[in-house]
Amino acid sequence: MSLPALLKKFLTLLLSGGILGLGLLWSYQLLHQKRPSEDFAQGNGRIEAVEIQVATKVAGRVQEIQVNDGDFVRAGAILARMDTAALRAQLREARAHLRQAEIGVEVARSRQAQLHSEKVATEAVVAQRQAELEVARKRLERSRQLTRSHAIPLQQLDDDEAAFLGAQAVLRAAQAQVMAAQAAIVTAQAQIIGAEAAVDAAQATIERLQADLDDSALKSPRDGRVQFRVAQPGEVLGAGGIVLTLLDLTDVSMTFFLPTAQAGRLALGAEARLILDAAPGLVIPARVSFVASEAQFTPKTVETASEREKLMFRIKAQIAPELLRRHIEQVKTGLPGVAYVRLNPQADWPPHLQLRSLP
Repeated sequence: MSLPALLKKFLTLLLSGGILGLGLLWSYQLLHQKRPSEDFAQGNGRIEAVEIQVATKVAGRVQEIQVNDGDFVRAGAILARMDTAALRAQLREARAHLRQAEIGVEVARSRQAQLHSEKVATEAVVAQRQAELEVARKRLERSRQLTRSHAIPLQQLDDDEAAFLGAQAVLRAAQAQVMAAQAAIVTAQAQIIGAEAAVDAAQATIERLQADLDDSALKSPRDGRVQFRVAQPGEVLGAGGIVLTLLDLTDVSMTFFLPTAQAGRLALGAEARLILDAAPGLVIPARVSFVASEAQFTPKTVETASEREKLMFRIKAQIAPELLRRHIEQVKTGLPGVAYVRLNPQADWPPHLQLRSLP
């Protein structure tokens, strides 16, 4: 083989070896860059949101549903309406009962005023009877004195004594009428209290029915996305019947699992970073909001060290609600990804997990 051919072959081998070496060096650096140190831990998981079941408060027929699966809704938006014909009829009936009760109060108060007037009149009669009794008493005393001197006949004394006793009886009767009038007033007062209670009951019924009418318009309690519709218009549901499910996009987290050694070092509130498979270049900040108190994947009681190493604890990393609100219409659940947590608060995040401004 000629010298130029040997030189060409040598250069080719040298170039190939250099490229291979650079490739191995790049792979080594990338592997060490992506691999978390002992100060960090990682686990696979999926983005999850709190699920809210939008249900009816009272039994009834679904009149209409104004959203579809996947729709984004704001808090307070009307999602569905229930048929309210029966509730409106009950409300009219309750208002009629209220008017009756109010009339009952007025009648009872008028009756009480009338009884007060009657009591005043009977008290005036008592005063008159007392005066008549006093006159009869004085006449009887004079008759007794005159009888001793034989100035008047005994018949006059007997008549005056009868008149005095009659005046006493009339006075007691008038006093009894006063007591009866007072008892009637007390009864009228009780009737007023009962009528006012009936008014309160009717008003409470109206308020309850009005609340049921207001609740017949099913509203979104949170900013979120409709996951799926459970019921359809025209269906009759019982109290608490689910109409649709809603995902709360302000309460989103990723659930993953860590072995015992790493979970034992993890503190609540520790910083976390989430990277989704759909956006590998996007680093999402989060914080550890939950660490399970019991392990999974293995029996509750293990005896050997090798078995203890298989214990896995469920971890939840919560995304900040403020961040979610800024990008709420882009939030999607169910996306897989990797969660990284910092076990050592003093450790710096590696370059590929540094936070960058979100688009």
